[in-house]
Amino acid sequence: MAQIEDIMTIAPVIPVLVIHDPAHARPVAEALVAGGLRALEVTLRTECALEVIAEMAKVEGAVVGAGTVLNGDDLKSSVDAGARFIVSPGLTTDVARAASAADVPLLPGTANASDIMRGLDLGLTHFKFFPATAAGGIPALKALSAPFGRARFCPTGGIRQDTASEWLGLPSVLCVGGSWLVPAGTPDVAAITQRAREAAALTA
Repeated sequence: MAQIEDIMTIAPVIPVLVIHDPAHARPVAEALVAGGLRALEVTLRTECALEVIAEMAKVEGAVVGAGTVLNGDDLKSSVDAGARFIVSPGLTTDVARAASAADVPLLPGTANASDIMRGLDLGLTHFKFFPATAAGGIPALKALSAPFGRARFCPTGGIRQDTASEWLGLPSVLCVGGSWLVPAGTPDVAAITQRAREAAALTA
């Protein structure tokens, strides 16, 4: 099984995807992979999300994960659909234990020191910092990173193409989550591929 760090270091950006039509799943995944972004987070915010995960998982080169996983049932359904990693907006013992039992990499959401300490107690060292901008932005993550030298983060929430490099410049940040890559509506494959190329080329 891949480790969550392996997934976080595939590319500097993990697209955060809200897909409302399963017919858009494969074209979107193919465009993102063509642009250099292979780790894809499909959020469980739509009724068709599991179908979207299943379709995207068929795309060569794509490493598809499920986001907005809130409990063990969500996690099981996501893994059954083909998810290869799990992202949650927060950190609960239920989700952490379910991920361990399923032998699937987990990236749980954290926003404060207590969240991180709970994660460390559960044997986790890699976290989503969410909601990144609303939770205090770069100054907050710098402060949180200081006492937790082993912790590594994927800030998500409010990050844009023009601000991502600043986040990626933090030593504790391995990647960022980005929702700017695929706007709502019928996908413009060429535009998505171009945005993916630009995101894949980001550096600190």
